[in-house]
Amino acid sequence: MNSKTTELRKVGNTGLSVTALGVGSAPLGGLYAPVATADAVAMLTAAWEAGIRYFDTAPMYGNGRSEHLVGQVLREKMEGERNFALSTKVGRLMTTQRAGRALPPEPPKNPLDPGWYNGLQFREVFDYSYDGVMRSFDDSQQRLGFPNPDILYVHDIGQVTHADLHDHHWSALTKGGGFKALTELRAAGDIKGFGLGVNEWQVIRDALDEADLDCSMLAGRYTLLDQDAAREFLPLAQKRGMALVIAGVFNSGILASTTPGRRKFNYADAPEEVIARADRLREICTGYDVPLPAAALQFPMRHPATTCVVIGAKTAAQVTTNVEWFEQPIPEELWRALETEGLIG
Repeated sequence: MNSKTTELRKVGNTGLSVTALGVGSAPLGGLYAPVATADAVAMLTAAWEAGIRYFDTAPMYGNGRSEHLVGQVLREKMEGERNFALSTKVGRLMTTQRAGRALPPEPPKNPLDPGWYNGLQFREVFDYSYDGVMRSFDDSQQRLGFPNPDILYVHDIGQVTHADLHDHHWSALTKGGGFKALTELRAAGDIKGFGLGVNEWQVIRDALDEADLDCSMLAGRYTLLDQDAAREFLPLAQKRGMALVIAGVFNSGILASTTPGRRKFNYADAPEEVIARADRLREICTGYDVPLPAAALQFPMRHPATTCVVIGAKTAAQVTTNVEWFEQPIPEELWRALETEGLIG
């Protein structure tokens, strides 16, 4: 096993520990391309064999498919008591059109949601209320095939996701009892902690004024290409004692590339200025014999607010490569060179 990958890190005051490298499962829902069941199982198995013991999923990923796949593999890995950490999310319920029952209007298109290529035939309905959170928790346990995931994240609440409907959903989470439900689940010992899982650090900041968050997942906002969260939010997370899981470290793929060319950035084709910045990052890393993806994976761990980094992968080979990048020795001179050019703060 690899020392950096398998280092156990405490998650705030939850009593839970996670490995420094975790695995997210959005790709298993068919993100950007379909993923065969055999490939999904092989990916999760490779992560387990590499010593990774933190897995994240969500009802949204493939409209339930990811939770089914993650649950299948982890059930087989259990040895009596649970020997891994698992997070899933609340805020979306999976439903179907039924005779005599009208569904709510289609939600506005989320610009950060590219859709699912081989997801299950369900439709998401947003519900951040007390009843919605409790039902989501129950539904996730059924899909996973075992009770009590360790952490629940409120999924994609915020202005970017919900636009004009943000105030409505925020009210459901705050005044409508969503946070109350999460607090009750934690008090009952059904979960070890809760927080937000989002692409917008500002909404986590706002949530800290509404609830006692244990751990939050922030995707894409503390990376080599986007350090928007560094000045205000990361120090706040430290001050409040909230553990922080960093996801989306490759910004949808552009930082995972070892060669120049157009890539995805924030779930869409990267603009020219982002490509130019990524190419310069790659050029500097190459000068120190460090692959750009290795620097991208390890960069968030340099900040004391970061508890762990979560990767997304579709295949066992991708897991192996990510672990190699995470273990790659990086000289301090590289970080200083990036600072000198103003590429990192």
